[in-house]
Amino acid sequence: MLETILGKLGLPLLIEIVRGALAKIDNPVAQGAAKALDQTQAAMNTGAITPEAQAEANRHLERMTELAQKERSDVLDSINQTMRTETQSSDVYVRRMRPTFGYLMAVTWAAQMLALAYIIVFDTGRAPVVLQAVESLSTIWGIALSVLGLYVYKRSDEKRPIVLAAPQAEQGGAAQIPVPSRKPFTGGTFNQ
Repeated sequence: MLETILGKLGLPLLIEIVRGALAKIDNPVAQGAAKALDQTQAAMNTGAITPEAQAEANRHLERMTELAQKERSDVLDSINQTMRTETQSSDVYVRRMRPTFGYLMAVTWAAQMLALAYIIVFDTGRAPVVLQAVESLSTIWGIALSVLGLYVYKRSDEKRPIVLAAPQAEQGGAAQIPVPSRKPFTGGTFNQ
């Protein structure tokens, strides 16, 4: 979103924002970059950098923004298609893969933490070696827990009801109709 705004407003605004941010940093490299941006802005104001060159830079910025947005959109489309395929699969495991992964992660994490607690309490002499070994696993756990977090986050989004705008209500405002995210009941009868 920020890229879109900057792409529409142009290079001078981008230079001003970045220069202002860099000028506040107490570091010689940042200060040098802020001075270079000051000189660039002065060159733009005096005409040393022509309006045509500025327009071309703005077009380039807009094009780069479009490409970045398309890339993000393509990634989201791919993820969406994968999740749709999962939920529509007739294979029970494919539909249950995310919960299975979550349960396995929880059991594995609990086993590791219980073993670590046991070593710390009952075999204190080996605790430093075991703690170092657990520290070596932090990258793997970080990746696995990140994947699990994404699964939980996406599943929460799937369960969130969709809200559609209804025809205008009598009071002049649009009524909101919650639409459940689960499939409707299609078989049998309701006992009333």
